[in-house]
Amino acid sequence: MLAFTAIAIIAMRNILSVIMLGGIYSLLSATFFVLLDAVDVAFTEAAVGAGISMVLFLSALAVTGKHQALTRKNHMIPIFVVLVTGAGLIYSTSDMPAFGDPNAPVHTHVAPRYIQQSGEEIGIPNIVTSVLASYRGFDTLGEVTVVFTALIAVLLLLGLNRGSRQDKS
Repeated sequence: MLAFTAIAIIAMRNILSVIMLGGIYSLLSATFFVLLDAVDVAFTEAAVGAGISMVLFLSALAVTGKHQALTRKNHMIPIFVVLVTGAGLIYSTSDMPAFGDPNAPVHTHVAPRYIQQSGEEIGIPNIVTSVLASYRGFDTLGEVTVVFTALIAVLLLLGLNRGSRQDKS
């Protein structure tokens, strides 16, 4: 389903349709992360990919227009970069433990510590909250910083575009 959505995104020429399919892709990805028991990643993907990104793209679309101007450029270099990057990512997964492997490092070192000691170490009875807010607090702060920076950058770009339009009239 993810691959079908990605192919549909590539085939579309209407930017509004691409944005909508991008949101669907993010929701499908979030569902995939839930199936992998990565609920925090699924929540982030749903909030950022299907929520904030959609608002930013639709805001940019409101300023720029909904049809893509076709250009005749050589697309072989970007396709080559995408293929090499994809092959590298697929190759890097060969070193990962098998899905559900009880001997994986996450199941032997990290998870038992979170379950057994988070209440004493953090003082919060909810394990998920203690992991997101304390153990992975810098990770969460980094994610929030990236999203906030992207939002400010898009708003500045949209504001600059409006300023240049007003100068021309």
